[in-house]
Amino acid sequence: MNKLKQAVAYFLAYLKPYWKGLTVAAFCILLGTYAQIKAPLYMGDAVAQLTNYLTALMTPGAHATLSDFYQAVWSMVLFYLLSELGLVLSGFIVSRVSSDAVGQMRFGLFANLQKKTIRYFDSHQDGKILSLFTSDLDNVFNAMNNAVFQIFSQGLLFLGIIWMMLSKSLTMALVTMALSPIAIIVALIIVNQARQQIEQQQQATGDLNGYINEQLAGQAVLLAEGRQQESIQNFAPYNEKVRSASQKGQFYSGLLSPLMQGFSLLNLAIVIFFGSWLVLHNGMDKASGLSLIVVFVTYSQQYFQPISQLTAIYNPLQLAITGANRIANVLAKPNEVNTGNKEAGALQEGVRLKNVDFSYHPGRPILKDVSIDVKKGRMVALVGPTGSGKTTVMNLLNRFYDLDAGSITYDDTPLTDFDLASLRRRVGIVLQESVIFSKSIRDNIAYGKPDATKEEVEAAAKQANIHDFIMSLPDGYDTMVKGADTLFSTGQKQLLSIARTILTNPDLLILDEATANVDTVTEAKIQTAMENVMRNRTSFVIAHRLKTILSADQIVVLKDGQVIEKGSHQELLDQNGFYAELYYNQMVF
Repeated sequence: MNKLKQAVAYFLAYLKPYWKGLTVAAFCILLGTYAQIKAPLYMGDAVAQLTNYLTALMTPGAHATLSDFYQAVWSMVLFYLLSELGLVLSGFIVSRVSSDAVGQMRFGLFANLQKKTIRYFDSHQDGKILSLFTSDLDNVFNAMNNAVFQIFSQGLLFLGIIWMMLSKSLTMALVTMALSPIAIIVALIIVNQARQQIEQQQQATGDLNGYINEQLAGQAVLLAEGRQQESIQNFAPYNEKVRSASQKGQFYSGLLSPLMQGFSLLNLAIVIFFGSWLVLHNGMDKASGLSLIVVFVTYSQQYFQPISQLTAIYNPLQLAITGANRIANVLAKPNEVNTGNKEAGALQEGVRLKNVDFSYHPGRPILKDVSIDVKKGRMVALVGPTGSGKTTVMNLLNRFYDLDAGSITYDDTPLTDFDLASLRRRVGIVLQESVIFSKSIRDNIAYGKPDATKEEVEAAAKQANIHDFIMSLPDGYDTMVKGADTLFSTGQKQLLSIARTILTNPDLLILDEATANVDTVTEAKIQTAMENVMRNRTSFVIAHRLKTILSADQIVVLKDGQVIEKGSHQELLDQNGFYAELYYNQMVF
């Protein structure tokens, strides 16, 4: 029930701006449903008038006219046309409203994700986040466009038919509704079975996608080890589960319509039989009897339509509720909080970490009592084994995360006192995995400074040692690239990222293992580019290859989240400790 309330609240929040359109749609549905319910009465009246006319023709001296028959026929046609017009107009309005509302949902979801903390993205898979924009929002759209419309229109039709039948003849109404409990119970059983199979199909499809993703990601290993045939054989059980669940789900979903059609035909036979019996044994005249039978035959055919439609939309509505709850849960996650309002100016003194404690998860500390003091214009290198907390220091310096204890100050001012946007303008980061956007090379370099001139962009590229390669391309700086494009090698992407950072001219620079994934030749180019970008800047360098940080003013050695050694390269070698062991081992290799 709580999930249903949350989903309804989510729907209403985005439908509220469209209340005028929804009001018009509701009026059109009411009009169309009313006309659809009234039309059979005029059909029965037309049959009665035609019967009277034919009886009059066969009766000597009787006066016969078709005027009342024609009037009833025209009224019936008019109401059927009015019914179609109302339903078509309401369908058009609802479709327009739902597409606009879902568009706003998509925009709101994307905008909200841009406000989320890094913690959220670190703890959620990219595929699951993307599924919010695809399957979940598609399910919401289908529900708003079809399910909600059907619930309102078919619900009104169902209640209206019952009301009209009861007002026309209580006995015939009860006869027409006699099979309803059985039909509803059967429909609910089938819908429940279909739901279970669809859920199993979704689970099996997720497992299948996970296996495919794993195998494609490791395709090079598969080829190298010659395990392709085994991979195909292991694929078969996953595929079979999807096939089996899909087959059963389609069977149960497809069973509902013919069963309801069968109930409708059986109910039609019962109505005709009892209607005929009632006319013959109740002393009705031919015209009234035929009119009654025609009216209830028509209502009998319409009566099972709402039951069939309402049960058929259960599964898509359930999927939409699940999708709406998943999206609502994302929106409910905490956004990044800008706690300060102070403008971060140019760095004058330096950056200091003092007695810093931090953990991503309670009870599992990553940094313990870490203190690092970096003077303006100095280079500090962070080294240590994997998992020692080097990258975590980078996350804290840029306030991607907040501390558990201790402080980080920028010119003796805590980072929490600064406006986040102004602070991050002063911090430049070159990540281990460079990011290329689907833009031109010029726009990629100028990503952090969109108003940069052509000369500034080219100057940054020259300092990053990537200018010559860019000029060798047919369109130069106007060459369009994509994130997954093979136009750039890994090292060239890294140089492009360095050029982007140079252009933003940060006061505090963080380089996170920028040479980790390149060969020694490319490493030399990146090292030169790094020296250009670090010149006269305060910088933190995270590196596994110790030869890239030999000139650092201070080297901080981290192990198990604690600072175990500090000093220059030569000072640490003289201590003959953990750093010296790392260095000599690398030099041997």
